[in-house]
Formats: sequence, C-alpha cells, structure tokens
Amino acid sequence: MSDALLDDIHAFLGDTEWEGAEIAPLVGDASFRRYFRLKLGGKSAMLMHAPPPEEDPRPFLHVAHWLETSGLRAPHILSEDAARGWVLTEDFGDQRMREWIDDNPGDERDIYAKAIDTLVQLHRLPPGPFAPYDMAVYLREAMLLVEWYCPAMGLDVDVEGYRKAWEAVFEPVLPRQTPGVTVLRDYHAENIMLLEPGKLAGAQGLIDFQDALVGHPAYDLVSLLQDARRDVAEDLECEMLGRYRAAADPGEHFEADYARLGAQRNAKIVGIFTRLWKRDGKARYLAMIPRVWTAMERDLAHEALRPVADWFAANIPQEIRDTAGGEIQ
Repeated sequence: MSDALLDDIHAFLGDTEWEGAEIAPLVGDASFRRYFRLKLGGKSAMLMHAPPPEEDPRPFLHVAHWLETSGLRAPHILSEDAARGWVLTEDFGDQRMREWIDDNPGDERDIYAKAIDTLVQLHRLPPGPFAPYDMAVYLREAMLLVEWYCPAMGLDVDVEGYRKAWEAVFEPVLPRQTPGVTVLRDYHAENIMLLEPGKLAGAQGLIDFQDALVGHPAYDLVSLLQDARRDVAEDLECEMLGRYRAAADPGEHFEADYARLGAQRNAKIVGIFTRLWKRDGKARYLAMIPRVWTAMERDLAHEALRPVADWFAANIPQEIRDTAGGEIQ
C-alpha cells in the first residue's frame, strides 16, 4: 500500500468513528476497486476504494440503500465520500457461498435453494429506480464477443450479421420484461455471503450489485446457475429453475427466455474475460472460458436461439467450438 493511499484512508477515516483502526488490504476483483478490512475495539468494517475516473461508487450506494430499505441484506453504509471514491460499510465476513460449498458439498442444494428464494423475494418487489436493461444494453454486451474474443482467436467474422441475429433473438423478450424486476447482474456464488455459516436458513448477504438494472427475471438466475466461476451440475440447475418457477410462476416463455439470456450473458463473459487478459493483463480469467463456452453451447441449442446459433455455425469453426472456445493466442 502506497503512502499516498494510506494518507487518503486516514483522511477519510478521520471523520468517522473508525479513526485509528487497523487496516488490512484484501484481494480485489476484476475492476479497479480495492478493499480493506478495518478492525477496532473488537469490531470490524469494510472499506471500499472505487477511485474516479475509473470507478464511481455512487451507483453502489444507490443500489445498496434501495436493497436495504426493501428488506434485502445489502451491507449497511456507515460512511461515504463518493467524490473521492471511499465507502465504509458493515463487514459481512469472509464466508462466501462458493467456499462454503467447496468445504461443505453436502450443503450445496440447500444453499442454492436459499439463493433462489432470495431472488423470488427480490422479484416480488416493484422494480427499483434503475435504468432499463434494454436492447441497446443487450447488444452492447453481446458484441463484446466479436470485439475481443474473435480478434484474439484470429477470426474474421460477420459482425453486422451477429448484431442482427441478436436483435432477432431479443425482440420478443423486451415486452415480457415490462414492468420488469431489479436485476443485480452479477448474482453468483462469489457475490453471495453466508452471514450465518452453518445456519442454512439464515439471510444471505448481497455484494457487487452496483450495475443493477430493471430487466428480465431470468437474468440473475442464469448468473447463478450458469456460473462462470464454478461448475453447477445440470440436474441442480434444472431443480433450482423448477423451484423458482413453482414460487414465481414466470410464464410459458420462461424457458426460452432463460436460454436467450444465458447465451447473451455467456457471450458477454467470453468477451469480458478476453478483454481482461488483452487490455488489463489478467490472464487468470482465460481458464474460465471453457466453462462459460460449454454453458453457451447448451443455450444455443434451444430453438429460440436459432438466428444466433446459425451465425455461430457459419463464423466460429467447429474445431474451436469442440474445444469449448479453443486456446486463445
């Protein structure tokens, strides 16, 4: 930690009751954000630095306040200075859903069931005061595959045909996401905290939700059940979708829309993981692409994805698809 950063931390904490706390840096994520755990007098708190211009903590604060006032477990905001990128929150601890299941595989089904129930609770609320997940956003995200992955693979592809295929696939989706639900957009096992380890009925804490939009209820289900970071067995995915359908009754087109959103999200992630390597030098994300690609292939097999599936057949060589995305050069 640089002296300048440490001085900034002390300047921010000087206006809070956490002045003089012990400061321990934590491992960051795929963004420019940095995290620190503070300890003082037997208590702990989390400090996030989301420095402008690369980051803006105001969306996080906006969503956190809405989630908390809506009865969901976002971390309580203790203090903030958005202009300088500092946010101090309650500490949810270290027990993420992912590591707990790794260590306690017998709890996997119950923990996923609780995560589904949290989405049901979220989707019963009126949509939050957030921007819409509209066609422009869906297309911008899907285009990341042809903007980053295809060039990295040396592929000369039909970019305009790709865009038109996605437009055709998503045209029937948009009317079905009105008025819509709050979509957290990164709802997966590494962003769900178990606040009462060993007590599976306890609340699950939500983090990394600053990009929330109003969109389709299937999106966060895809994020959870086609997780880029851990394997989710197909039978568990099917069971959890059944649990959601029984509680939420999402309608006759839900299966097709789930496949549409799955293919779109997975195409986006392949592009993002490639960009993280090419632009940001974070090569560790490349190892996750085969898992994402395999899930995308399953989504593309649905009849609702025919235009996009036809594009893949014409533009991505079969030997690349057979090796779950191939080896990026």
